[in-house]
Amino acid sequence: MIFAEPRYAMAELEESDISAQLNDYKELKRLCLQIKQDRNPSVIVWIGTCTTEIIKMDLEGMAPILETEIGIPIVVARANGLDYAFTQGEDTVLASMAQRCPERPKLFNEGLRDLDKVSQIGLNQKTSKEKPLHSIIELRHNVAGGLRDSNQLNTPKNEKGGLGELKEQNKNKQVHPPLVLFGSLPSTVASQLTLELRRQGIEVYGWLPSQRYVDLPSLGEDVYVCGINPFLSRTATTLMRRRKCKLIGAPFPIGPDGTRAWVEKICSVFDIVPIGLEERETKIWESLEDYLKLIRGKSVFFMGDNLLEISLARFLINCGMIVYEVGIPYMDKRFQAAELALLEKTCILKNTPMPRIVEKPDNYYQIQRIRELQPDLAITGMAHANPLEARGITTKWSVEFTFAQIHGFANAREILELVTRPLRRNQNLELGMGISSSSWGKLVK
Repeated sequence: MIFAEPRYAMAELEESDISAQLNDYKELKRLCLQIKQDRNPSVIVWIGTCTTEIIKMDLEGMAPILETEIGIPIVVARANGLDYAFTQGEDTVLASMAQRCPERPKLFNEGLRDLDKVSQIGLNQKTSKEKPLHSIIELRHNVAGGLRDSNQLNTPKNEKGGLGELKEQNKNKQVHPPLVLFGSLPSTVASQLTLELRRQGIEVYGWLPSQRYVDLPSLGEDVYVCGINPFLSRTATTLMRRRKCKLIGAPFPIGPDGTRAWVEKICSVFDIVPIGLEERETKIWESLEDYLKLIRGKSVFFMGDNLLEISLARFLINCGMIVYEVGIPYMDKRFQAAELALLEKTCILKNTPMPRIVEKPDNYYQIQRIRELQPDLAITGMAHANPLEARGITTKWSVEFTFAQIHGFANAREILELVTRPLRRNQNLELGMGISSSSWGKLVK
């Protein structure tokens, strides 16, 4: 997304470039050379729209040839306008980028995780042409997400701080298969989630996307992957089918309840008992009490726009709000199975009826239901916000949740800040004008 990281720039082909009068390969080459000269990026992403498909541009065929010529990796993503939500554009790019991740070496796919076994392989080497022992140990630690500093690993086994020290460090360290998280987040939020897992003894092997293209994580059969956004179902499918990774089906780390469930699920897969999560979640809820007072008992209606609706509805129900309806443009029930289960569990714990979930809703009938239900807040796309406001319905743009930092324990406040802002605005207007809520409703109508 445009407010996530790593940063990116855009370049578009003009109408003359894609007309039949010009050679598409030459025009793409000219544009890419200009980009290389001006920006020198680590990767170039070609976004093929419906126009490029209509005129039959072979982007996948031209990309490898041009990539060799200019010396910059080129990733091709098809965004033909048939997606249900704009957030699926990120899903398309990440799915294409997942296929460019390097393959993991066979050594690790054979299950050589035990340091003693790896050490034995090194001790049995007879020729100097084979890899030295310390190199194998270094590779093994990279897989487990352990020590990554090669200076610590290049010490010979017969010196102090060599193999014996590595074994001693390994005894106190939980060994688990490599874990890769996928989804675009600012570096600060990604660091927060990485630290949350590290507190439980889980090291994150890599992120997709990475800060730099050359740092893309290697993928293979022994790699576990877990998503952080509910609109990344295509990426998840690519990682499972094309790269043979193992997907961890967890709720998404949105809100303190979702973050706790996300960490607990990852811990359960690696047979690790989570420590201190319940206390941490309780402290976060206590720190949010000022916001919870404003929304407890109020109602909300999701019209559906960005595929974050299920996760946000679950969090707001936990905050004490009443969710009338959850409209969502598209829902992959397999990818969001854990999130749906957590939503149902939350409704049972809060003794709240399960909200109605409408996939690909009809906006005309939605507006009729909104007029009948009169929710305190409608979370909607920008196209419907002003018409609803004119009819006395308080609204919040759903796109703001896409661009805000809403993941992890620490950013739950940001979600409530967005949700309560229109409610606080109306409250301040009522107090400033000295009118009641009913009078205010008549005034805006």
